[in-house]
Amino acid sequence: MQHLAVDLGGKESQLCIRLSDSKILLERRILTSQLPSFFKVQPPSRVILETGAEAFTIADAALAAGHEVRVVPATLVRTLGVGSRGMKSDRRDAQILSEVSCRIDLPTVHVPSHRSREWKAMCGMRQALVDSRTKMVNTVRGWMRGRLTRVALGTVSTLPSRVRKKCPDLPQFVERQLSAIEQLSEMIRAYEKDFAAMAELDPVCRRLMTIPGVGPLVAIRFVSAVDDLSRFEGPHALQSYLGLTPGEDSSSERHRITGITKAGNSRTRWILVQAAWTVLRCRAGDPMAQWAEQIAARKGKKPAVIALARKLAGIMFAIWRDGSEYNPTKGAKSETPRVYVMKPS
Repeated sequence: MQHLAVDLGGKESQLCIRLSDSKILLERRILTSQLPSFFKVQPPSRVILETGAEAFTIADAALAAGHEVRVVPATLVRTLGVGSRGMKSDRRDAQILSEVSCRIDLPTVHVPSHRSREWKAMCGMRQALVDSRTKMVNTVRGWMRGRLTRVALGTVSTLPSRVRKKCPDLPQFVERQLSAIEQLSEMIRAYEKDFAAMAELDPVCRRLMTIPGVGPLVAIRFVSAVDDLSRFEGPHALQSYLGLTPGEDSSSERHRITGITKAGNSRTRWILVQAAWTVLRCRAGDPMAQWAEQIAARKGKKPAVIALARKLAGIMFAIWRDGSEYNPTKGAKSETPRVYVMKPS
């Protein structure tokens, strides 16, 4: 079998092809856009890529051409020797990846589906709009505080009208900022309508949205992050993957449990925490909320919210796996320590 390593670049990429005995068969540069055609004329090979913006599209092309694919985590490539002793170039990187592949079967990250990548991109673009609007709102609020002025409470989308009502004679630069906030709010609402329609058409999302605190955006972010549920042995493996399980810092006679690991996709973890806050504030009668309140009485509100976010992830896993809907009479028992295992990709 050939071992075909590709050091990907935005415009050009570096190839290094070795035979199984580690002998170099070919080295060359190639336009990244030509890689799919190049894969089609190669014999069955193991294609090795490093994670990056182009990696999953190129991985799809290699899989379609009948090759094995290993997308190596960027955190791992340095331990393989890439960039060691201050020596790094595209050619050396490709050589190292192909040489290591001849010796061991390199681990690979999960190659997400096209739908997963599209949904993640949409969520990321919506979040960019939200972040931009937040910065603009803060500049307007700062200007008003400098004038010792405050506006009535309300939502972000109504801030421009409230500011205009409070200060009829606004400077042009503030008016431009308010107009931009209105435009961003309109675009964000359009995204929310799109997400609601997408979630309604997806059977998994529809079932997930029967859970308190889980709306279209939470469901879509969760499904796009998980992508393939069979990757996980069980709900506890998924909770660990999302970084919602406690870490450990033990050595010799010292044993210490730390806060959550915060591994995995930070935005998915964040939105599950927001969903947990929603359950606590708006669904106080639900068994989940009552269970979390018991934890809050012992440990405080924040640990209780994290525990509830972890439980939400487990419930979402079970509903996806079983094809069921939320049943409030299940899953309100206290947690017990477990081993967290994730299937290799």
